[in-house]
Amino acid sequence: MTLTRPRPVPRDLYAVAAAVLLVTAAVLVGRYVYTYDDLIVGWPPLLGRWDPHLGPGTPAALVVAAAVVAYGPAVAARLPWRALLAAAWGTALAWTWSLALVDGWDRGVAGRLTTRQEYLSVIDRWHDIPATLRDFNGHILLHSPDNWPAHVAGHPPGATLTYVLLDRTGLGGGGWAGALTLTVGATAGVAVLVTVRALAAERLARRAAPFLVLAPAAVWMGTSADGYFAAVAAWAVALLALAVTGRPLGWAAGSGLLFGLTCYLSYGLTLFAVVAAAVLLLGRRGARARPMLFVPLLAGAAVVPVAFTAAGFDWWEAYHLLVERYYEGAAGVRPYAYWVWANLACTVLITGLATAAGLRRAGGVLVRRRVADGRAEDGRARGGRAEEFRLAFLVGAGLLALLAADLSGMSKAETERIWLPFALWLLAACAFLTRPRGWLAAQAVLALLLNHLLATGW
Repeated sequence: MTLTRPRPVPRDLYAVAAAVLLVTAAVLVGRYVYTYDDLIVGWPPLLGRWDPHLGPGTPAALVVAAAVVAYGPAVAARLPWRALLAAAWGTALAWTWSLALVDGWDRGVAGRLTTRQEYLSVIDRWHDIPATLRDFNGHILLHSPDNWPAHVAGHPPGATLTYVLLDRTGLGGGGWAGALTLTVGATAGVAVLVTVRALAAERLARRAAPFLVLAPAAVWMGTSADGYFAAVAAWAVALLALAVTGRPLGWAAGSGLLFGLTCYLSYGLTLFAVVAAAVLLLGRRGARARPMLFVPLLAGAAVVPVAFTAAGFDWWEAYHLLVERYYEGAAGVRPYAYWVWANLACTVLITGLATAAGLRRAGGVLVRRRVADGRAEDGRARGGRAEEFRLAFLVGAGLLALLAADLSGMSKAETERIWLPFALWLLAACAFLTRPRGWLAAQAVLALLLNHLLATGW
């Protein structure tokens, strides 16, 4: 009698199991080892509370999820490139809007940026924009007179100024602010696709597209200003990728402009310098032409800092005051020993189990750096391996930036929104996965469960 050998467990499942264990440990330790007064989050490791509910967005969310799982990979493979980008943006909009509306219009969209800690709560204090910028740093610390709310104090004034200018155009209130944030944030995945195509290969971008559209991160992309920040940072990277792969140098100037703006939206996004460095290393311009990129890139990057500095805002002083403010508040209580790893559990929840498997495969590509391993290969096989290495390198840069943010101690909790700009680049690793429908189903189920079982704080 011949015994049948058991089929080996796919290595991807080991990565998934490790991710599930990490999240489970973060939940159990957060609930039974620490108290609310220690962590200051309602459903550790996420800021939220247990609140099973349905809403007007539920049917649409189910339809979008089912359509992307069933047809997403095939449509992404066949559509003309520009049509794919438009379809990706439109589908991301539908997915994000439907998830936001699970909580209803007021709670899910219009009221998100109007709470006492959010940006719209201070619109009436910006009657004189230059004077407010000059005096901005004087209201960052908790003991300062008329101190800024947490989110205003915690970011450079470019974030608040965005919503002030929107209000000045006549589009005031939480509804317009929420719609802008959601609509712009939905373009972030398109920017990642443009980058992957420019630096690696169109086939890899097409494989990543359904995962960028159906990301669990959409639960927070449409309800937090960090979704808007993620889009600005992603387009800065995308324009730089176009510039380093032979497009006109004007793209470099546009990239620099957006990188400058990114630094005045969130202090932590200065870590996108790591991703920018990876793009420059992967660029395929000639050795003589590449240094010319730095002229328009640096010129563009100087525009926003020069404008804010001329208006009287001191970025460096504000950052040091923010660090003091941060530890005056929740960060002075929240234990680093928990959050330094529980933050990564949050990352699993916003990027999904498919990304855990994709990162495992990306790591394997980086470890097997050799394009040729001694076996006879045709040029097409070598080219395919080189393209995969380039994508894995880009994903690795995003992961490195995220880990640096984690170790800094300036990200204790709330990383389900703070790390959205970095998380998008991890999702690109899903291009390495085979049998995408199963992985997409897992992503959709996770997002739907999070959105329907929890009342998230963002």
